Amino acid sequence: MPVNLSNPLPPGALLLGIDTCGPMGTVALGRLAGGAVEILGQIELEGRSYSSTLVSAVGRVLAEAGVALKDLGCIVAVSGPGSFTGVRVGLSAVKGLAEAAQIPVVAVSRLEVLALKAGVAWAAIDAHRHEVFLRAGEAGQEARELLAGAPEFAALAPPSRIAISDEAAATLLAAAWPGTELLHLAAPTAADALSLAAPRAAAGEFADLALLDGHYLRRSDAEIFGEPATAATERA
Repeated sequence: MPVNLSNPLPPGALLLGIDTCGPMGTVALGRLAGGAVEILGQIELEGRSYSSTLVSAVGRVLAEAGVALKDLGCIVAVSGPGSFTGVRVGLSAVKGLAEAAQIPVVAVSRLEVLALKAGVAWAAIDAHRHEVFLRAGEAGQEARELLAGAPEFAALAPPSRIAISDEAAATLLAAAWPGTELLHLAAPTAADALSLAAPRAAAGEFADLALLDGHYLRRSDAEIFGEPATAATERA
């Protein structure tokens, strides 16, 4: 993710977190305290129709704290991986809010949020189709994130511990890596994302809004299943 080094945020700056990547979307508000964050409130989005509830949820969490959009020091966007629709809705809202009010943005990976929450280097989230979105924190190497199924499981050295937040991922990993300890946690939320992003916001490490895009790891169904038709058209 491209990063702009800008003015660090001072202690007391307000951070708005938005996560619409999973089956449960959340919006959270926090106050920066050095490299940590004090959570002031969090709202769970109703159902999966985030496009109709997200903006009103942002308004509610701000109103309940008695602050306005212009008072924010930063917006924290969970940019994926997860639902294509959810990621797009969340990032569209973040960009709209950030551009309108000239607010810097920190983008974080949902997998990194889950790994931090568990205090481990590896994390996995169900990606359907007998695959997971996987964060691999191999010793001596920078953590990498990938879409993983049976071939990837076989090629990787199993970790001793891995964070998970859903049963589908647990089932796949238990079969592939029977010696790995599965750490079951609640699904990551916007408040968890604020905790991860706080040190970056405090240091002024912000995303380039013009280049901010979803962290998908998998192409959309339209891209995958549209390829044969596209190829046929190009050959005609």
